[in-house]
Amino acid sequence: MQSALELTKQLIACRSVTPADGGCQELIAKRLAAIGFETETIVSGPADFQVTNLWAIKRGSDPNGKVLAFAGHTDVVPTGPLEKWTTDPFVPSERDSYLFGRGAADMKTSLAGFVVASEEFVKQNPDHKGSIAFLITSDEEGPAHDGTVIVCDLLKQRGQKLDYCVIGEPTSVNQLGDMIKNGRRGSLSGKLKVKGIQAHIAYPHLGRNPIHEIAPALSQLVSKEWDRGNRYFQPTSFQISNIHAGTGANNVIPGELTIDFNFRFSTESKPEQLKSGLEKILRDAGLEFDLAWTLGGEPFLTGDGALAGAMREAILTETNINTELSTTGGTSDGRFIAKICSELVEFGPVNATSHKIDERVALDSIEPLKNIYRRVLEKLIT
Repeated sequence: MQSALELTKQLIACRSVTPADGGCQELIAKRLAAIGFETETIVSGPADFQVTNLWAIKRGSDPNGKVLAFAGHTDVVPTGPLEKWTTDPFVPSERDSYLFGRGAADMKTSLAGFVVASEEFVKQNPDHKGSIAFLITSDEEGPAHDGTVIVCDLLKQRGQKLDYCVIGEPTSVNQLGDMIKNGRRGSLSGKLKVKGIQAHIAYPHLGRNPIHEIAPALSQLVSKEWDRGNRYFQPTSFQISNIHAGTGANNVIPGELTIDFNFRFSTESKPEQLKSGLEKILRDAGLEFDLAWTLGGEPFLTGDGALAGAMREAILTETNINTELSTTGGTSDGRFIAKICSELVEFGPVNATSHKIDERVALDSIEPLKNIYRRVLEKLIT
């Protein structure tokens, strides 16, 4: 049985820039099959953007036992300029007490921890009552249209229940175990086009400046209290990411203004409420506008149940840290899994170098991470 460190190195060596899997899932599937897992590869997406998904399950002795799934992704973001890396991003390198390589933090160390934890658990508990599952995709860092969401829809059609799910996203902040995610905010984006009348800037009475017209409404949108959040979520936030108007000339009143914006919203708000609230402000301001909405994901929250409790206990045992429950950060594939699983947490190594040049993970965190995953199995499905 290889260590989690050795398996992490093998996974980093797989060149799996999204949506490529690079052989990671084949490696994982072989390891799981050797300890009794049923494995299934599900390929999805167009020919020029094919996504590889792995579903694997080892059924327990109790047909009514709980099902705990480990979920994650084998794809990684592009490396950026290779010359800026100290060593080849796909050649795992140990130095200065760290393991370097693309995916070291996000999230190949977690995947290796899942596998080795499962191997150790099965060896010590060959007659475990509950079931262990793996849901792995190569489409998390990309559009996420053909990855986890496809597998979740398939599992729902089959009537396959998931009681618990651990996603290996890098959630720790300063040291392993200081934060786990028990939910995520939703993401609602909009592209707003405010119409005006183009004219010579010296004759403003002949035009209608959309920048001037929207200014009072923007002030209301920025200052509005959309909700107050709750115990787990910060208040919903409205943010403008891009704004553009004009022809580039300094003597022309623009005929149109385009604004890209986003709501990161809590469970206290619904997408429909946010849409109607924003549109009312625009209409009350007398604006002529077009608006297109994109719902990136709805918020989810699993609270502090059996899974979060087991994770907290395991982290305390391994690291002597009382972890923090959090819902901060961007979206994750948890937004899809939460629709078929009642309890879900995200936990993994320190996130500080994810997606960066010289991405890395502390060598002394790899074994404790694997042990935490194994302890959760022992607590919930033995």
